[in-house]
Amino acid sequence: MAHQPVFQDQNPNSPEESYLIEKPEVSKAIYATLSGKPHYYRIESEIDFKFYAGITVPKIDNCNQFTKFSYSIYQITNQQEKMIAEIDGENFEWWEWYEPYGKKWYWIGPEYGADFLSTTTFSAGTYLIKIFNIKNRGNYVLATGDIEKFGPLVIAKLPFIMPKVNTFWNQENC
Repeated sequence: MAHQPVFQDQNPNSPEESYLIEKPEVSKAIYATLSGKPHYYRIESEIDFKFYAGITVPKIDNCNQFTKFSYSIYQITNQQEKMIAEIDGENFEWWEWYEPYGKKWYWIGPEYGADFLSTTTFSAGTYLIKIFNIKNRGNYVLATGDIEKFGPLVIAKLPFIMPKVNTFWNQENC
């Protein structure tokens, strides 16, 4: 499965400042770094949609210890948060995986879905994904959606995004 790479260098540290994930069924790999606070991602959909989320981290050569991440999924109704799931990355058995398109190794963490695919349909509405760990530090990749779609605009942006993505592996995550 290939995900559209997105290098997210904003700091969406609160639900009010959350990063908007557009077209939630289209697969994306959102590269980001926690710098002391959790990150929040928002989905707003006027129609029911298939939901998938997974968390990975870059696998650094000769490094078998790495920062683990957890996430929570909330539905927002009438300005109230209702937790749908809390995904515990600390107690999950992460596994190694080679991504052939980007030619990089990852540690694969817990997913909401199975085998990189959606297993659940969410009702139309607003949802939040909160990414965190014990220290709220480190590099992670949030994978969302499961429909591969690489239009001309995405392809045109790849030469500018991929150098940033490749430096992600050069940063300390071990």
